[in-house]
Amino acid sequence: MRLAELSRRSGVSTATIKYYLREGLLSPGHQINTTTAEYGDGHLRRLRLVRAMIQVGGLPVATVREVLRNVDDDSLGRTIRLGAALWALPQVPEPDEDDAFVRAAHREADELLDRVGWSNAKELTTISPAYRSLVVAVAAFRRLGYEWGHELLVSYARLMHEVAKLDLDFVETHPSEAERVETAVLGAVLTEPILQALRRLAQEEESARRYGFA
Repeated sequence: MRLAELSRRSGVSTATIKYYLREGLLSPGHQINTTTAEYGDGHLRRLRLVRAMIQVGGLPVATVREVLRNVDDDSLGRTIRLGAALWALPQVPEPDEDDAFVRAAHREADELLDRVGWSNAKELTTISPAYRSLVVAVAAFRRLGYEWGHELLVSYARLMHEVAKLDLDFVETHPSEAERVETAVLGAVLTEPILQALRRLAQEEESARRYGFA
């Protein structure tokens, strides 16, 4: 397809596509002559991903470029490639390791991983932003004096494992490795708000079932 058709099918203006090309967010098309290039379905797929990260996720171009660098790095194994692409997305700040609540949260998080049998996740705790996010969140919760039992956290983790299976089952329906990683990144940007909305709708439904509307 030519640039005009790529613009029409993606919903991205030709000027923006040219900007993405200049910034390295989109690979050049196949040059037909000095003024015309041909683009394929891969360009269309990549445009949708870039658009989601910038317009929906609000990510700066430099961050998008870093995410895409990891998406396209076929020298990495699948787990690390998926992780590297997702880890390039904005993350929580590093926790203060001198904070007593942070140290306690590390212990609680490690115990949780042991309880639910996430030995592979435990291998990645030194580099995983998700692990750091868990530690920061648990530390903040405890610092404010809230009691949220460890058993409840374990139950949530087991439910999230089922969600993760659904996520990866869907990722694996895509034929190429790049498409799978792109889909995982797209899921992080677009699906997490959907999951949050579904959780809140489920809470509203369950509340109405238990307590009615009066």
